Amino acid sequence: MIRGVLDRFYEACGYIAAAFMVGIGLAIVAQIVGRMRGVTVDATEAAGLCLAASTFFGLAHTFRRGGHVRINLLIDRLPERWRHRIEIINCLLGTVVVSFLAWHVGALALQSRAFNDVSPGLLAMPFWIPQTGVTIGIAALAIAFIDELVWLLTGREPRYEAPDEIDLDRPVA
Repeated sequence: MIRGVLDRFYEACGYIAAAFMVGIGLAIVAQIVGRMRGVTVDATEAAGLCLAASTFFGLAHTFRRGGHVRINLLIDRLPERWRHRIEIINCLLGTVVVSFLAWHVGALALQSRAFNDVSPGLLAMPFWIPQTGVTIGIAALAIAFIDELVWLLTGREPRYEAPDEIDLDRPVA
């Protein structure tokens, strides 16, 4: 049951990231159309906020799909029993670092809300709004790391390896 909930959560994060990418495109199109009609549309700030949200919402989804760049030069040369231990250590370190980051970005969003910080551009958007999106995205990545750590601790193989990874020790053609 929890597996299905988590998988749907990661998938939803991916869709939200995609929606913010569409937002970037719409902001740029609005700017282009505005220029053609002689109207100044300052969509740069909106596109930047969409970029931040898209980036961070996409992290957990990309992690679960094996889309992040992994350098396997060392780990691929280890015996299987050591490889699994190193994967656990890597996931534990990732969990600690990303959880620490999520906590502090969340604290920053709360602080921005308390002080009524607003962006300096034409939109004058409260900073806590985009910071909340970033916080949720980083927290989703922390959940994905914890999920993977529990998976590895049960003795299973990592799920974050892309199935189409290229082994550089063999010719590609």
